[in-house]
Amino acid sequence: MDVVIGDSIPRIDALSKVTGQALFPGDLSMPGMAHMKVLFAHRPHARVKSVKIERAKQSPGVLAVFTAQDVPVNEFGLIMFDAPVLVGPVEGGREGFDVARHVGEKIALVVAETEKQAAQALDLTEVEYKDLPLVTDPREAMRPGGVQLHPGVENNILCHYRIRKGDVAEAFRQADVTVEGTYRTPFQEHAYLQPEAGLAYLDEEGRVTVQVAGQWTHEDQEQIAHALGLPTEQVRVIYPAIGGAFGGREDMSVQIILALAAQRLKRPVKIVWTREESIIGHHKRHPMYIRARWGATYEGRLVAAQVELISDAGAYAYTSTKVLGNATLLCTGSYDIPAVRVDTYAVYTNNIPTGAFRGFGGPQAIFAAEQQMNKLAEKLGMDPVELRMKNLLKERSLLSVGTPLPPGVSLAEVVEKAATASGWQPTLDGWKRPSPASTLRKNKRYGLGFACGFKNVGFSFGAPEQCAARIELRGETEIEQAVLYHSAAEVGQGAHTALLQMTAEALDLPESRVRLIVSDTAHTPPSGSVSASRMTFMAGNAILGAAEVALMKWHARERPAVGSYTYRPPRTTPYDPETGRCEPNFAYGYVAEAAEVEVDAETGHVRVLRVWCVDDVGHAINPQQVQGQIEGAIVQAQGYTVLENFIMKDGQVLTPHLSTYLIPTVLDAPQEIQSHIVELRDPRGPFGARGMGEMPYLPFAPAVTDAVHAALGVWFDELPLTPDRVLAALKKRGG
Repeated sequence: MDVVIGDSIPRIDALSKVTGQALFPGDLSMPGMAHMKVLFAHRPHARVKSVKIERAKQSPGVLAVFTAQDVPVNEFGLIMFDAPVLVGPVEGGREGFDVARHVGEKIALVVAETEKQAAQALDLTEVEYKDLPLVTDPREAMRPGGVQLHPGVENNILCHYRIRKGDVAEAFRQADVTVEGTYRTPFQEHAYLQPEAGLAYLDEEGRVTVQVAGQWTHEDQEQIAHALGLPTEQVRVIYPAIGGAFGGREDMSVQIILALAAQRLKRPVKIVWTREESIIGHHKRHPMYIRARWGATYEGRLVAAQVELISDAGAYAYTSTKVLGNATLLCTGSYDIPAVRVDTYAVYTNNIPTGAFRGFGGPQAIFAAEQQMNKLAEKLGMDPVELRMKNLLKERSLLSVGTPLPPGVSLAEVVEKAATASGWQPTLDGWKRPSPASTLRKNKRYGLGFACGFKNVGFSFGAPEQCAARIELRGETEIEQAVLYHSAAEVGQGAHTALLQMTAEALDLPESRVRLIVSDTAHTPPSGSVSASRMTFMAGNAILGAAEVALMKWHARERPAVGSYTYRPPRTTPYDPETGRCEPNFAYGYVAEAAEVEVDAETGHVRVLRVWCVDDVGHAINPQQVQGQIEGAIVQAQGYTVLENFIMKDGQVLTPHLSTYLIPTVLDAPQEIQSHIVELRDPRGPFGARGMGEMPYLPFAPAVTDAVHAALGVWFDELPLTPDRVLAALKKRGG
């Protein structure tokens, strides 16, 4: 048979999506379907003294109005159950769950015959609030004696990690040069194409069934069951087509409230959020405040790094503890540093909760680390690539947490490839940065910058990690059809196509004989989340195991032959609370990027002209999909770096529309993106593959700020590089 792995076969969902046949949650309908609208608090910190729903219930077409007292177990959360499903007074309810802690809190649900009727009834719901003091800056929130947002959480500190490696004070005494920087990274809105939507109903077996867009069917199922006080098997979650995620669908949005309404009314209920509701209704990327001090010798050897990082968790935990874990590991970059002292904090505020977003703490931490490296290179009079090559982590290098990287470290390879692709030259005196390729024009300044990074594949720091697959082989004398049962979410990244290719390869079958049954908790085994760049790696290993079992049964003449397998990777361990020592991850992906920019010195506009991105993907299952992930990540990172400016003031969102929160269009994308795929096979990956969906995002911002510095001679330590920020820096410099 022809090799399937490594072919850029067409995506299996391409035809249905371009023809409009694919149904997204907002497209779903059923006979007798009712419609739901949500009453949001729109207050960042207020006690809900009462919720009066009598007038709303009497409004034409209204079937029910639900409040906090209607939710059996009124709590949810991916990491911890610290958030209420609905906010309001409940006799005997959990302490503090009558308090709205951010503008997107849900107060009441109106279900009516039509969406218009439900919206009209919202205005008849009367809520009495008592406004409470605000705290929106995590640095202020963690100071003793201030506003306390959650009972029993001292100084609003959700978690604190620390790393202590070597004698930092002595190492700084040995440093010939030191660089200090204070960095600030912003919120970012996921802005996926499809706002939150879904349809819930009771299926033929009486299960509360929710068709919705998410990233982890079985986690959605468990949280719905928990909040409704139901056995897990009485809840079913199905994912139809999903219009993007980027981490923004890991936490609950409409899942629980849809299930509640369908269960209580015994009829289908649908909801579709507006873009404005979506923007306040789901979490954002964590803003972070990072102070760093690094030291090196004149020869360019790093000797010490000290970092303090404060992350804005917003009103609830969501995935902040895990995002902070990644940021803690990555804030000292991709480098072998003998002495490290790191303190990181995730802090509650009255801002919208923050959570998973592509890179999961990596973009913020790597921005600071790579800025430090580029500043050190300038201070040493050394080329930035040369400085990196002297200090990169290699095989058996010890991380800041005192343990070695897993086998397959390829940082040197991706850095060298990105450098040569973008014009850097290795000389007898070391690497040398080229001049920008663009021609100088009036008021235009050009620069070329560089950065690199790495990130985990799979869950980290002791989080349970596994992925199951089931394969059924059908036929008599030959395998006529193979059916893969798997729960992986297809959020636009091409996961289902990769699953099909890996199954065909594992069974030595043409793709045409493989069928997928996916993302339905009633039929597919748990796969874990489509996040952490994990699904290709985890699912591929599960498929290989299931294929081996199924083929063994097939050769033993079982018909059909069914093989099930759960892949469990090598264990990871949590941070030691005193030293930070741990085995953080079982696999990584590695990336390096160069960027060329044009800066208009009159208007302050930064335009990214060219990007060279090199990713070690281990083995590209579908090279075209890999290239698509690289290009998509770069454009999304470009938005984060130079364009997107999500503004919250006093807990309110001042950019609630896509007309005020600008995201890149095709006209904003770089003129040229060179995607270089390196395939140094990961010894633990299926077919040698690594995860890679997040990697191209990570080094983009510091590569661009390095390029802008090369163009203007100014360092920018805060994102995004909006024209007013660039002009203010030029004015301050006097140029």
